[in-house]
Amino acid sequence: MIDHNPSSKAALRGEPSYVWRAGQERRLAMIRQAAGERVSGYVLEDGCGVGSYLARLSENASLAVGLEIELERAVEAHAKGPSTVGGVGEHLPFPDNTFDLVLSHEVLEHVQDDRQAACEITRVLKPGGRLTLFVPNRGYPFETHGHYWKGTYHFGNTPLINYLPRRWRDRLAPHVNIYTGKDLERLFSGLPVKIVSRTIIFGAYDNIIARRPALGKALRAILQWLEKTPLRGLGLSHFWVIEKN
Repeated sequence: MIDHNPSSKAALRGEPSYVWRAGQERRLAMIRQAAGERVSGYVLEDGCGVGSYLARLSENASLAVGLEIELERAVEAHAKGPSTVGGVGEHLPFPDNTFDLVLSHEVLEHVQDDRQAACEITRVLKPGGRLTLFVPNRGYPFETHGHYWKGTYHFGNTPLINYLPRRWRDRLAPHVNIYTGKDLERLFSGLPVKIVSRTIIFGAYDNIIARRPALGKALRAILQWLEKTPLRGLGLSHFWVIEKN
């Protein structure tokens, strides 16, 4: 049996989506809308975790492949149907110009070299292919990947760490990156790509809804409404759609 408690590697890899709920369904709809007809072509999920998104994308794809660094997660993803391969984002084991669509869902912040990972994604995309990218927003009031204190890792949400100067923030959370819009612009600067769309989204707060339905649904409605305002800068994740020239 696979243990779905916070893993010993949560600090390095994060925790994938084990339960499919409204938040995941919303993000899947955003991916499909951004991909358009590419969703029926060759699809790569770069860092597929346990394969929750990959399995659903494979329903329409001519070929769907997941790349995953953790063997246990790759095995679970493969059990859902799609092909999976072991590897890291900085060295994708695929030829140039292979994929119509690449999904990178809350993964880029965990790699050792995010610029190299961005270069590799660009390399394996076909001209006209698209990357749908989710990464954590530095403007969000909580660091969702936990923090280190006196050498001990503490799993969970930690308030206000990401508002500290970068050198202090990175001492408390050296295991995970965080991004502003300018950071992402620099990350893809000089690559043969164009930014199709960019926004910041709040979460779906499914865990709160499960415990306190009325409160959670009200919170979700209010925060997702804020996505239409300048206060979206406080949102949980960047969602960028990037197309290869």
